[in-house]
Amino acid sequence: MDHVAHRSLSTSLPNILTYGRMVAVPVLAGLLFFGTGDVARWLAFAIFVAACLTDWLDGYLARIWEQQSNLGRMLDPIADKLLVGATLLMLVYTGTIGGWAIWAALIILSREILVSGLREFLAELNVKIHVTQLAKWKTAVQFVALAMLLVGPAAEGILPGTTTAGVLLLWIAALLTLVTGYDYLKAGIRHAIDR
Repeated sequence: MDHVAHRSLSTSLPNILTYGRMVAVPVLAGLLFFGTGDVARWLAFAIFVAACLTDWLDGYLARIWEQQSNLGRMLDPIADKLLVGATLLMLVYTGTIGGWAIWAALIILSREILVSGLREFLAELNVKIHVTQLAKWKTAVQFVALAMLLVGPAAEGILPGTTTAGVLLLWIAALLTLVTGYDYLKAGIRHAIDR
């Protein structure tokens, strides 16, 4: 019976939304790699925004429907990091992120890898680090920045300065990333020394 329950949770709507977010990553990357012109940019933007919405929705539904699972807890942060990492790489590839802004992208990417490593290490010690409110703000600013940068070149005719605003928000996300990343690192070092 327990096995059946686990199987049904793996095909629950919250987990399906997480799978969808992972599938969106190569589609979005393909649009930016192979696509040219405004249509590809608007499609990539739409896919990214939909993926960001599922990030909030899958957690919300899992909580209210009591369908939280180990599979969901494992895949959710992986899907987020794949989405952010692939989007950053493709925006650098297309030249939307260039010059000094590459450093902001590098800070964000480095923090994602650092936090993944720390979480894995701390999980072995049975230590959980809870997501802070600041980390949630960092994620929100980061998602908005990436969405604006994805659509920026196509939206400049409608909303001039979209790309510039996206780069500015990317730097704000990078600064928040440094603060929240330091908090994770400090907690990780403290637990490592204590043990």
